[in-house]
Amino acid sequence: MKKLSQKVVKLLNKKRLKISLAESCTGGLLSSKITSISGSSKVFTLGLVTYSDQSKIKILKVSKNIIKKYGSVSYETCFSMVKNLNKLSKTDISVSITGIAGPKGGLKNKPVGLVFIGIKKKNKTLVRKYLFKARKRTLIQRASVNKALHLILSFLK
Repeated sequence: MKKLSQKVVKLLNKKRLKISLAESCTGGLLSSKITSISGSSKVFTLGLVTYSDQSKIKILKVSKNIIKKYGSVSYETCFSMVKNLNKLSKTDISVSITGIAGPKGGLKNKPVGLVFIGIKKKNKTLVRKYLFKARKRTLIQRASVNKALHLILSFLK
């Protein structure tokens, strides 16, 4: 994953772009992977761990109604997180992650391993849904970060 993080930081630097992140189930792991790379201070602007619904509502201005209707692990919440993070940070690229890392907390319609990753660059916003089959919390978190890094790279090309 270090090589992937290095690629992201290098490409962001080359293109002179700034990035911001809002993480929930990954608890800052994506921010950590990016900031562990030398030169990341030129591209990394803001990293938020909005773990609770309250922080998503208060800091990221996700509507209480969205969380109430769709849940904090949903396409709608992830979309709102990335859109509002972008307004807040004013960065070129914004990324949001929300999911259920487990091992408990899953439901039939929202199982452990369900993760949404949102990315916004200029007028293009994309939210992807993933279902990681791993049962270990750390593996789900790492898989989420890995997918997010790949998504960022695809947006940079």
